[in-house]
Amino acid sequence: MTPVQRQLASDVLAFDLREEMRVVREELRGAHERIARTLVKEGPLRLTLVGVNPGGALKPHDAPGPIAIHVLEGDIELEAAGTTRTLAPGSVAVVNAGVRHAVRSSRGGMFLLTIASTGAPREARAP
Repeated sequence: MTPVQRQLASDVLAFDLREEMRVVREELRGAHERIARTLVKEGPLRLTLVGVNPGGALKPHDAPGPIAIHVLEGDIELEAAGTTRTLAPGSVAVVNAGVRHAVRSSRGGMFLLTIASTGAPREARAP
């Protein structure tokens, strides 16, 4: 994965998601399971494009703020709060702050991850 050498914060940022997805697809070819490309890192807001290879996964974890997963292509399985949901392109799922979740893809996929951090310290949660 290439280091970030572009603007991640500004009063206004605009992206061509097709181009960003093309870059992620290229980088994903050399990745084991997944690749992430941060698009925005501004205060409490993080916007990251995530590509997952077939059989790839993001292990169980939690986030400091609520997250939204917007599936752009492929298949994404979200496991959260004891339920597994299969998300198709165009689907959006929201997970509250501190809720353990995991993502996997049997055939590969890409999603836009939005994290809104509250900035408040959080207690460590048991696995």
